[in-house]
Amino acid sequence: MTPTAARSRKDTMSEASVAVHADADLLAQAVAARLVVRLLDAQAERGQASVVLTGGRVAAAVYRAVGALPARDAVDWSRVDFWWGDERFLPSGDPERNETQARAALLDSLPVDPARVHAMPAADAGADPEEAAARYAAELARAARPGTATLPHFDVLMLGVGEDGHVASVFPEHPVHYESRPVSAVRGSPKPPPVRITLTLPTINTAEEVWLVAGGADKAHAVGMALAGAGPVQIPAAGVQGTSRTLWLLDRAAAADVPARLRSLR
Repeated sequence: MTPTAARSRKDTMSEASVAVHADADLLAQAVAARLVVRLLDAQAERGQASVVLTGGRVAAAVYRAVGALPARDAVDWSRVDFWWGDERFLPSGDPERNETQARAALLDSLPVDPARVHAMPAADAGADPEEAAARYAAELARAARPGTATLPHFDVLMLGVGEDGHVASVFPEHPVHYESRPVSAVRGSPKPPPVRITLTLPTINTAEEVWLVAGGADKAHAVGMALAGAGPVQIPAAGVQGTSRTLWLLDRAAAADVPARLRSLR
């Protein structure tokens, strides 16, 4: 990215807001309700919607909560594109894959269009991690929004936050932090499995809304550091922002180190 482009990007980034919920269950229910509303709004505006999914325990709870909402039937799920922010490079159907988790918790129960479920390539798909990342970048490019060459429109991109502040599979001080291609292979991940595929930070930051969702006391330090202005190399969560909205959705335990002036209690 050129200095001019970097300045332009900084000028258009959204300020972060924080919503704190009493516990993990209420957090999952609140995120689920927000997601359904956001997809409905996108479909009302554009006729379709696009969401980037994440993995982890909170994400699984959110997906189950979406499935339990009566309002879920107001969404035309056949007109929703599902993408993933990152994936563990494991065989198809492996329970540790984010795709497997999302399908079991939600997608298998929805009338989705299979062609709009854009899973990242699995380890048994006949490609090494670098080729798998290139294939996913090509799939993104095929769905590119008018006027762009490489990326579709993302209405909302959800991210978990690791105990170390990582998002997707962008880890603190890992070389992938400096990657400018849309999708990258990750080798030597400090969190198993060691090989992954991830959207890069420049790609993540093209989303209209970025939601950082975290629950539990083990996330409090990283969340607090990110919101206190830590550097994105040390705390990658500090380096992600949506073009129109950046929203931190937390439970009270995860928000323990967030300054009171930033919190909006729910």
